[in-house]
Amino acid sequence: MIKALHQLGDYLILMKKAIAIPTRWSMFFKQLIREICKLGVDSIWIVVIISIFIGTVIALQISLNISSPLIPKFTIGYTTREIILLEFSSSIMCLILAGKVGSNIASEIGTMRVTEQIDAMEMMGVNSANFLIMPKIVGLMLFIPVLVIFSMTTGIAGGIGASYLGNGMTPASFEFGLQYYFNSYYITYSIIKSLVYAFIIASVSSYFGYTVKGGSLMVGKASTNSVVMNSIMILLSDVLLTHIMLTK
Repeated sequence: MIKALHQLGDYLILMKKAIAIPTRWSMFFKQLIREICKLGVDSIWIVVIISIFIGTVIALQISLNISSPLIPKFTIGYTTREIILLEFSSSIMCLILAGKVGSNIASEIGTMRVTEQIDAMEMMGVNSANFLIMPKIVGLMLFIPVLVIFSMTTGIAGGIGASYLGNGMTPASFEFGLQYYFNSYYITYSIIKSLVYAFIIASVSSYFGYTVKGGSLMVGKASTNSVVMNSIMILLSDVLLTHIMLTK
């Protein structure tokens, strides 16, 4: 418990240093574009591939488990849409990105720490936390809505593709289910959740990388710890945000 409180205090102090007005905006924007490309654009392919297959599997699983003639077939499309919009494209996708993006951030900053590059920045009077962490947080938060939209679109496309395979559903009934009682607020809800998750992934991973002590073996440990902590924080935030934003 004491160790956890100590880490929380270190995290808050680091975030206070990191979230500050940049001294050189030109360098900040260069770093920001670099982080958007590395953390966001390079993640599109994994988001698209996973979303297509998961959307297909969700539709097939629902169609196989709805065998009662009393349940209309458009329920398959409706349920697939709700699962993808409410949970998969925000929470589950960000859990996957926590592994890819989070470990990347922690290992990159951790390597800079053990090779004393961060110490060199501090000696030159550079706010290393702001220079290294702020562009990652802003870049991921700016691009995460794009990844969420990609995930929603390709996930639903995978479900539509599954409807052509049969298994008790037709494309017409599936598409009717997609439109049935559509609530556009769910898209806003998912994007807001993803923004919170993006901040968690970037900041927590940066903290574990920035506070690495020891050699290269500790960089791997910090990367693993960051993924574990990101997953816990994302799931906890999911419960809290769902309670705040959806329950009335």
